[in-house]
Amino acid sequence: MKKVVVIGATGFVGTQVVKELVNRGYEVEAIARDTSQVLQHDKVTAKSVDVNDIDNLVKALQGNDAVINTFNGGWTNPNLYNDFLQGSVNIEKAVEKSGIKRFITVGGAGSLYIGEVQLVDGPDFPSEIKPGATAARDYLNIIKENKVLDWTFFSPAIEMHQGTAGIRVGKYRTGLENPVFDENGRSVLSVEDVAVVLTDELEQNNHIRERFTAAY
Repeated sequence: MKKVVVIGATGFVGTQVVKELVNRGYEVEAIARDTSQVLQHDKVTAKSVDVNDIDNLVKALQGNDAVINTFNGGWTNPNLYNDFLQGSVNIEKAVEKSGIKRFITVGGAGSLYIGEVQLVDGPDFPSEIKPGATAARDYLNIIKENKVLDWTFFSPAIEMHQGTAGIRVGKYRTGLENPVFDENGRSVLSVEDVAVVLTDELEQNNHIRERFTAAY
């Protein structure tokens, strides 16, 4: 498996995923709204495709071995819930139609559980990211029904955005339904190590048709 599509390739997560894949020798097809920000590298091919244009997205995906989806509707987008959910569903449909089996998608930490309650439903969950987190949680419930793709849904650590950005440790611990906490009670993972986790999952296939999370 050497040809991988990254959807959302210029975003916070997608940028790092492209770098990690290239550093491990993969050929990357980088899909983004604005391809001017795509990493310039001889192993990277940039394509501008609207995720709502399923037919063109299918054409862009064909001929590759796997898809890593880091699509985000934009945290400041007033229609974030609908755009994230519809975009995610469209991407899933396009991957199916393209004939690619391996699909890794990034959601949020909001669907992780503390006890019986998902984080997004907790009283202290930040209101400014709740629409996106709720959409990611609802999309997790949708993709769980997919019996065609070898899908994996990844929920980052709680402090992925606020965490140790700029640091690639290369080591982490994983969990399934609950956040992974360190000895200080924090769930932290840099975005660089999110890219490590996603590429490791691509290579190791430890979580086929399963959601998982990771942190230090």
